[in-house]
Amino acid sequence: MSSSYQTEELIASDIDAYLEQHQHKSLLRFITCGSVDDGKSTLIGRLLYDSKMIFEDQLAALEADSKRVGTQGQEIDFALLVDGLAAEREQGITIDVAYRFFSTEKRKFIVADTPGHEQYTRNMVTGASTADLAIILIDARKGVLTQTRRHSYLAHLLGIRNIVLAVNKMDLVDYSQQVFDDIVADYREFANSIGIADFTAMPISGFKGDNITAPSPNTPWYSGPSLVPHLENVEINVDADQAKPFRMAVQWVNRPNLDFRGFSGQIASGEVAKGDAVRVVPSGKTSRISRIVTMDGDLDKAVAGQSVTLCFEDEIDCSRGDVIAAAHNPPQTADQFEASIVWMSDDDLIPGRAYLLKLGPQLVSATVKEPKYSININTMDHLAAKTLDLNAIGVAEITTDKPIVFESYAASRSLGGFILIDKVTNATVGAGMLNFSLRRAQNVHWQALDVSREAHANLKNQKPAVLWFTGLSGSGKSTIANLVEKKLHRMNRHTFLLDGDNIRHGLNKDLGFTEADRIENIRRVGEVAKLMADAGLIVVTAFISPFRAERKMVRDMMQSGEFIEIFIDTPLAEAERRDVKGLYKKARSGQLKNFTGIDSPYEVPENPELRIDTMAMTPEQAADMIVDRLLA
Repeated sequence: MSSSYQTEELIASDIDAYLEQHQHKSLLRFITCGSVDDGKSTLIGRLLYDSKMIFEDQLAALEADSKRVGTQGQEIDFALLVDGLAAEREQGITIDVAYRFFSTEKRKFIVADTPGHEQYTRNMVTGASTADLAIILIDARKGVLTQTRRHSYLAHLLGIRNIVLAVNKMDLVDYSQQVFDDIVADYREFANSIGIADFTAMPISGFKGDNITAPSPNTPWYSGPSLVPHLENVEINVDADQAKPFRMAVQWVNRPNLDFRGFSGQIASGEVAKGDAVRVVPSGKTSRISRIVTMDGDLDKAVAGQSVTLCFEDEIDCSRGDVIAAAHNPPQTADQFEASIVWMSDDDLIPGRAYLLKLGPQLVSATVKEPKYSININTMDHLAAKTLDLNAIGVAEITTDKPIVFESYAASRSLGGFILIDKVTNATVGAGMLNFSLRRAQNVHWQALDVSREAHANLKNQKPAVLWFTGLSGSGKSTIANLVEKKLHRMNRHTFLLDGDNIRHGLNKDLGFTEADRIENIRRVGEVAKLMADAGLIVVTAFISPFRAERKMVRDMMQSGEFIEIFIDTPLAEAERRDVKGLYKKARSGQLKNFTGIDSPYEVPENPELRIDTMAMTPEQAADMIVDRLLA
């Protein structure tokens, strides 16, 4: 019995020793990328297989799947370990980003198998955003392709400085040194043009296992490292983030009871210790650290990469999205930037449209200007561009509706990398890297005013409001809006009517009727309406304003409850029958392009405050309903 206990204790001690050793191994995050069918999934499957990270039941299932799929000579198809989606197995391509973990005696690894197909470039960006190293695979039969260049450029743009050029499928070119040398020379010329100063090239075969874990006898002319030893020994500057100033974005305010208040997040850079002076940005409030709390107990010091809860000595305001930083060296705040953007949506970027910008836990409204240029991924030329389409890479200026805490992406991935989200669909449409803030953002400041918007409204004895009439051309917006203003004027209300046609004679006379110009038209009108509401006025507007995103943009400019959306609901056939201005006739004949309802869409309001059915009521009745709603 004692022998059994001793055996169990020995086994337990061995497990503890293994776990202790495993826990202190360094971690390398890397991605495999390149063009379609370059062998990325096969390579990762080979790495998992050779590192003994496959259980017996998985191996049996893999062998069965390989026979069913029908690989060469009934050998194991390693790609099936990674390509988990049915569509991936059917088409033999990677669609989603597949993350896999494996370990060797020296190091732990998390590898992201990213899609090679151009359609899924956005998934590759996701995988590269947290990687320390990129393996760029090239099919030895095909050489350097457009997607090879695109993925290399994106990896470099996203801050990956360790690049492995893996010339794969060398077994299919008879392990030719000439083929390998030609591909490396071609890639080196491109790499130099985008700023990749150094990379490690190696000839491999993921399928056969050449130069994966050990030197291959099939390439006696190659004297460089094999892939796994290179991954085990490549230097990662893990101390680089710790050497930077302290930064931690607040992800959660931890308040379980009245006796505890802490601010939780992952330390992005630097280190922090009890008693350190810190500053909360953007408010600028300062305090000192009283506690550093973790699930395993309090710490005296924490460093980059650790997730902690920080407590302050003083009760100061700090919320989700704020950044806790070293008091003597805080990050910048700004609301205008130059950024590099990778567009990820099938719908083109619309300059001037308001998108959500998410940078860490910070979420703001942002507009993107017409790009300065897009990048030809083959020649690296800067091309003139009015928009960005799917997978395009460009540089543009971005304006946010309020200042955000940031650092350039080159200095901090966590405070410099962002995504753009469509406000209507909530889909991620772009990813970007902040290059720098614009100088004008630092030189323009809000001027404090002694007479407030409340004082303006009280003087007029009314509550400010924006009555936003929207509907098709000819629906009756201007007619009803004019009646509403007349009724309010007779009631001694202070009003102003902004009409679409009138505005285009002055403020917006430089704008046309393209989608981008229509968005800018509404943005300007929204800003004017906001100023008038600040002055205490009841603002009446009559604009087609065909897009939900722009109507929401204007709503977001106003105080809560001040924006009243009024949908003048008139069927297209009826609006066209009226055709007071003859615009529908011109649009039907092709003389007038981008006309709403004909060759440009109108997005019907989903939840307007008021819906006016002009087929069921007269303009006078509609005006009475609107005034009653306003003054209720």
